[in-house]
Amino acid sequence: MDKTFFITTPIYYINARPHIGHAYTTIASDVLARYYRMIGKNVFFLTGTDEHGQKVENSAQKNSMPPKVFADMIVKEYKDLWKVLDISYDAFIRTTDEIHEKTVRKIVEILYEKGDIYKGKYKGLYCIACESYVLETDLEDKGKEICPDCHRELKAVEEDSYFFKLSKYQNRLLEFFERNKEFLSPSFRSKEMINIIKNGLIDLCITRNTVEWGIKNPIDEKQTIYVWFDALINYISAIGFLDFYEKKNDNFLKIWPADIHFVGKEIYKFHTIIWPSILMALGLELPKKVFGHGWWVFAGEKMSKSKGNVIDPYDIINVFGKDALRYFLLREVPFGIDGDFSMDSLIDRYNSELANEIGNLFSRVLKMLEKYSNGIILECKIEPNILSEKSKEVIKEYKKSMEKVDFYNAISSIVDLVKISNKYIEDMAPWKLAKIYPDKIKSVLYNLVATMRIIAMLLQPIMPEKAGQMLKLLGISGKEKDFVWENMPFNASIGKIEVLFPRYEKK
Repeated sequence: MDKTFFITTPIYYINARPHIGHAYTTIASDVLARYYRMIGKNVFFLTGTDEHGQKVENSAQKNSMPPKVFADMIVKEYKDLWKVLDISYDAFIRTTDEIHEKTVRKIVEILYEKGDIYKGKYKGLYCIACESYVLETDLEDKGKEICPDCHRELKAVEEDSYFFKLSKYQNRLLEFFERNKEFLSPSFRSKEMINIIKNGLIDLCITRNTVEWGIKNPIDEKQTIYVWFDALINYISAIGFLDFYEKKNDNFLKIWPADIHFVGKEIYKFHTIIWPSILMALGLELPKKVFGHGWWVFAGEKMSKSKGNVIDPYDIINVFGKDALRYFLLREVPFGIDGDFSMDSLIDRYNSELANEIGNLFSRVLKMLEKYSNGIILECKIEPNILSEKSKEVIKEYKKSMEKVDFYNAISSIVDLVKISNKYIEDMAPWKLAKIYPDKIKSVLYNLVATMRIIAMLLQPIMPEKAGQMLKLLGISGKEKDFVWENMPFNASIGKIEVLFPRYEKK
């Protein structure tokens, strides 16, 4: 059996409700998962939540709740949003799950016995907001103890701790990067990570004395495991590492290694330096790719709760629908770079492509079918034509783009096919053919409908609900998985004509 294609989102930190940034990563992961399923691969798509650490402890206290009760409340919000957005995950891992906690404790024991974890003393700076240790050399202003990532004040910490020998894996990481060019993706992020390693890695403090809300350190039960060491292990705890290690159950190896970890650029370092080092220490294969995408910013600033500029996905979904949000986030900017979110951009993109191009094509062709063939796709001679040739080109380009995680170009290729189809209508003028060459119109309408089937199928991973509606309008079930243009069935009867994308005016 072929290895399962394993896709992950990061596990989201639950100190606050989900926002558009969380939706962005999860939608991208879902689109890729749906694409690979569509072309016949076994897929395992994992998402989840990161629930330990001081920030969660503080947020729970502010809400007068025990941490687990607070976590349960926020986790429900994530799951509810993913349901609304049609996220087709196969498993949802929580770091408070028993299997995860057992796995983390076992891995600490394994690495301690191996000598890759040792006891020492940590003295330095810690950012509660980022849940990360900060070196003096990382400070932007050497006179001020301010976090270089979130710009909040750092806390001086001195405590007995346990350390993971991150420095031991410095050269092996560089050698791995050199042999596996796709691992650091997109490629423009690789230079920064390589420079961090070349400047010298220091061992990672992996326990805390002052944080109660966390997994207990099995070597010293008075301490808890550092949230980032705990969190990264989710990718293997969720797929049965413990059974693999203790019972030699090889189901784990049918899924691991991950084919792609999707992460935001702010946590790229954890996933491309710390996580691979842990895996090397465990003797496991490394993921094939870690893809660090950009942020959605608002008026040029990173969205944050403290700035009051966070976009709530429900605000968009309630007006434009979930599929319009899915489409916009992956269409507006190439995946990997930052995008500036604005309602004007959303409305412009929605009206110009979804309403004026895709929606208009379906509306025009279905009305012509109703008028000229009683809503039936009549039998005719199928011959090569501009739409069949262009469809075949677009299918190749779309598949190549999807496999490169280039959602922007994949959608561009679909939009090009829609535009050519709309131009084909103008060039062939079916309303004239109906009067002069009634047999010719059968072929013209078939060419259009066969192309529309391809368009709907290519849109399925991106807009699953709307694509299903399109296929239903064409009188077919949507279960067809082939991309053969000529396979549009004759005698299909179109469904009741509906407006797929009503236009919106700016207010």
